[in-house]
Amino acid sequence: MKRKLLGALLSVAMVASLLAGCGGAAATDAPAPAAEATEEAAPAATEEAAPAATEEAAPAAEATGTKVGVAMPTKDLQRWNQDGSNMEEQLKAAGYEVDLQFANNDVQQQVSQIENMINNGCNVLVIASIEGDSLGTVLATAKEKGIPVIAYDRLIMNTDAVSYYATFDNYMVGTKQGEYIRDQLKLDSEAGPFNLEVTTGDPGDNNARYFYQGAIDVLQPYIDEGKLVIKSGQLDFDQVATASWSSENAQSRAENIVSSNYADGTNIDAWLCSNDSTAQGVVAALEANYNGTWPIITGQDCDIVSVQNMIAGKQSMSIFKDTRTLAAQVVKMVGQILNGETVDVNDTTTYDNGTGIIPSYLCEPVFADINNYKELLIDSGYYTEADLQ
Repeated sequence: MKRKLLGALLSVAMVASLLAGCGGAAATDAPAPAAEATEEAAPAATEEAAPAATEEAAPAAEATGTKVGVAMPTKDLQRWNQDGSNMEEQLKAAGYEVDLQFANNDVQQQVSQIENMINNGCNVLVIASIEGDSLGTVLATAKEKGIPVIAYDRLIMNTDAVSYYATFDNYMVGTKQGEYIRDQLKLDSEAGPFNLEVTTGDPGDNNARYFYQGAIDVLQPYIDEGKLVIKSGQLDFDQVATASWSSENAQSRAENIVSSNYADGTNIDAWLCSNDSTAQGVVAALEANYNGTWPIITGQDCDIVSVQNMIAGKQSMSIFKDTRTLAAQVVKMVGQILNGETVDVNDTTTYDNGTGIIPSYLCEPVFADINNYKELLIDSGYYTEADLQ
């Protein structure tokens, strides 16, 4: 399957990029996986996200006890606060003791926190890693002690200590962003050319490559025929990556792109941003330095600031990944592990972390824009009207 090949190649690219000390591989280094290879069908734009039907069940890793360690990367981004609190609330409601830690985007701090979780008797670890390659040594200790590990949303690379992976369909996230740009610019019917710029995520986050590749696979044919033009010339992953998903880093790069290529008032028609923190950086750069027609700007996570920007016309869309859905699935998986039951997974072909395929559960993403955000975000109880004021 092409997506299995992509997963394997991406993991190899991650190792190579770290050894070379550079941001990542060029887009042309990874083959383009076909959309039909996705294990789950993409929902309609206005459908609510729902877990996919179980494709296959994985044997439960062994665990005894009821203490769960939850390691989140940072409190600096809204989504990780939501993920952590949702996880803690649902685990406690299920009767488990929870050790929730945030690592301030500091790898060594996260390693220390996980060491403490292991030493303090946690029976299962749920980890959203800061860098996918940074946890091999500490997780080797977890494996020695028989502690199963669930990689949460970010795949932990190059360690055989990872038991399961729970995430959203990351390639489909990028696919939906690319399709949104394609549809809004009417690339199949309009002559163009249209100007496009690209900002993606942290090269140490394995998901960033999936987001990027999903979008580029949609947009590349229009780039090849000249209907989409990258005036900055920056398209390869290592050129468009954003360290730590930082809004400040995204803003600085966007300001350089605008001043070098669009200072004369030339329009930017679309700016592909892989998530909301990078989109917010691009918005800030455009507000300060750009005089053309406002572009289509994509995002991901439906952060409050980005939804407010969406309502104000500054950001066009954001992928909605309902953290309640993902947290509920992980709580279910934790329970199945602790009870010695078979663990539900629905993907056993896509995510190779360098030591083999990790049994995974993929939840489906949807996108929110000005036309459906109330239905997805307010009517579902994810936010209140007051939250978005």
